[in-house]
Amino acid sequence: MARKDNVHLRKDGRYEARYVKGRDAQGKIIYGFCYAGTYEEAKEKADKARKNLGETVGSDAGRAGSFGNYCDSWLAANRACLKASSYAKYRTDIRNHLKPYFGARLPREITSELVDEFTRSLLQDRAFSPKTVRDLLVLFHSVFSYIERMTGQKMRTPEFTYPKDCRKTVRVLDTEEEAALLECLACGMDLCKFGVYLALRTGMRIGEVCALRWQDISLQTSTISVCHTVQRIRCADSGKNRTKLVMGTPKSDSSYRTIPLMPDIESLCVHFDPALPEAFVLTGTKQCMDPRKLQRRLQGYLEQCGICEAHFHTLRHTFATRCVEVGFDVKTLSEILGHSDTVITLNKYVHPNLDLKRENMSRLKSVICI
Repeated sequence: MARKDNVHLRKDGRYEARYVKGRDAQGKIIYGFCYAGTYEEAKEKADKARKNLGETVGSDAGRAGSFGNYCDSWLAANRACLKASSYAKYRTDIRNHLKPYFGARLPREITSELVDEFTRSLLQDRAFSPKTVRDLLVLFHSVFSYIERMTGQKMRTPEFTYPKDCRKTVRVLDTEEEAALLECLACGMDLCKFGVYLALRTGMRIGEVCALRWQDISLQTSTISVCHTVQRIRCADSGKNRTKLVMGTPKSDSSYRTIPLMPDIESLCVHFDPALPEAFVLTGTKQCMDPRKLQRRLQGYLEQCGICEAHFHTLRHTFATRCVEVGFDVKTLSEILGHSDTVITLNKYVHPNLDLKRENMSRLKSVICI
């Protein structure tokens, strides 16, 4: 006989505890079951399952099968296959944006009009960029696809329009600014300045520079192997905005790459090498540098040079633009930057200046008859 907490003794001698796992697209309850040799064990398992699904008091207005509960389930189901940084981002986006707006609703209650209202709110009221809003809508769509798989039923996914992204002019250091920064770095060159110089001459991302170990640099082959990155991400289940440094793999498979060393960088490597292969390049120890510290140091160098509105990624844009100016083929540049597609390199990182445009236009003289 079942007790009031949905735990009963089966004919085979085991105890079965039933809990609400969710609802299907029509709102019908989907039950989950836990089994154990004793009543207490079965009840404890069911209570734990309820907690994992976010069905405890106060969660998503207490509605089992709500969109918010499915968001939590989606996160739990995908955690193993996500990078720590990606998981932290999705968790934050769900907590701060999707759940406050849709969390208490059943999936079948979410209409196209409601999603459009959500999109307008992000763009107009909160002044989010079109790219940020698109990323949130992609996440929203992924959760809906997950609900279909969980319920085994085809749902009416709300229709919505992804906002168009206005292409922004990306900051690139001009030749005078670059010369001033190089002069600043050359004066009293230390490991921090070496890290900035390395980024300016290789296009490496800030996390990749901070994660670089001396064992990743080969003076025999004059190459750098990019195989790690370090990021600061928000801690899971923290009431405060606490963060931690996480060492991980590069941004994508294409980001694993080998970059040839220029002679000046090779000389600097010989000068700074602590003869400790596992040491990080920017610290000379087994403790990596926080990317925030390197960013602060760069800002100090830029202020000394009178350079405004620039950050670490500006160095990557500048490197890519200089490579194009000296005639790099796009495929080679794409691989050095760690891009999966040359289109990304052309559209996002290559910014020809007016002088280069004039030079290319002048080549028409050879084929134009006046």
